[in-house]
Amino acid sequence: MSLLPELRYPSVPELVSCAEALAAAEPGLCVLRQVGRSRAGRPLHLLSVGHARRSVLVVAGAHANEPAGGSTLRALARRVLAERELRTGISWHFLLCADPDGAALHVTPAPRTLLDYHLGFYRPTNAEQPEWSPSVLPPDRLPPETRALTGVIDELRPYLQVTLHGTDLGGSWVQLTRDVPGLAEPFAKSAAQLHIPVETGASDAAGWPASGPGVHVMPGPETGAAYPSMPDDARHSTWYHAHRHGGLTAVVEVPMWASDLVDDPAPHPAPEAAMRRLARRLLRDSLEVERVLAQALPRLDGADGPLLRAARWALELIPGLAEDWTRAAPAATTMAYVGSVDAFGRRLPLRAAAMLLRVLRESGDRAAPDLERLVAAWSDAFARRFRARWVPLDHQVEHQSRTVLLAARQAREQACQ
Repeated sequence: MSLLPELRYPSVPELVSCAEALAAAEPGLCVLRQVGRSRAGRPLHLLSVGHARRSVLVVAGAHANEPAGGSTLRALARRVLAERELRTGISWHFLLCADPDGAALHVTPAPRTLLDYHLGFYRPTNAEQPEWSPSVLPPDRLPPETRALTGVIDELRPYLQVTLHGTDLGGSWVQLTRDVPGLAEPFAKSAAQLHIPVETGASDAAGWPASGPGVHVMPGPETGAAYPSMPDDARHSTWYHAHRHGGLTAVVEVPMWASDLVDDPAPHPAPEAAMRRLARRLLRDSLEVERVLAQALPRLDGADGPLLRAARWALELIPGLAEDWTRAAPAATTMAYVGSVDAFGRRLPLRAAAMLLRVLRESGDRAAPDLERLVAAWSDAFARRFRARWVPLDHQVEHQSRTVLLAARQAREQACQ
């Protein structure tokens, strides 16, 4: 699970510098402009390539802890400039980072292990995430990053929005707000060529119809949520904002570390028992973090920064989620789905512990060494259980780039029919 020093994820300033260079080199074709500011005043930049009315919007950095999107966006922008046929009848627009404040807090540009990744971990509460905030906040309380993103969608009216996401450990999958026929087969072929497993039972898409392995179509509003306790709903996110203009959104996920345990389509022999076991472990692990938090809070003197808010928010999700898992397992539960839930159940308390650890370290709290040992043990157990193997950064970028270009082509053909 090593990463060569020269292969690392770019920072937001590096993405901006690259976009500035592209715009300066091709001033008649490229425009870089500011489309908003974050809550902390950081600029949000949009790089546009081409002048056609029919447009594709590519969004990176919606989740600070999913850094592959910035690398992919940079590669795509260069490729669109270099290959004229990609611009025929289409303009491309790249939102360099939807959450620059979050990107400034997540500080693992070149992780060598899952522990490295978690020692610099940050993922904000859903109310502070640009894409998810509309699902949990009223319109008059949306953060400026969300308003900037929806403003860009309203201006460009893209036939396709692609938002670049990633997972720490698992496989690759796609979530669509409307089906894109013909995407599933080349998506699977690309993943196989690059030795990336397809996450056929992603817990993020539990209960959703699939148009092919790893390609999930979000259900309509008449369908109940697979996890009723979760406060957010993808159908109220910015992913659906493109529908106002006849477009659709593709969410392309790619793993940093791969596991072949998330692509097994075989039926699970005892899904109900497995889900109950995972729910018990989730509650047990969360209680360990809760105990540390309860003991440390009086010493933190009322601290309420983004790291602590996010850690507490993650812990608050766990009791309801564990209860959801103890209900009837989805029909035709596969080994891949239980594996994905297993990973999710390890991920949530580990993230809470990692963010709390950063808070305790910054304050010099005496509980930090013990919590660091717990984060290290959980990171190691996660990697060992899933036989994690690093996906080379160029493979992450190539697979995500291919999927974006495939979706753009297939969605355009669908729109022209």
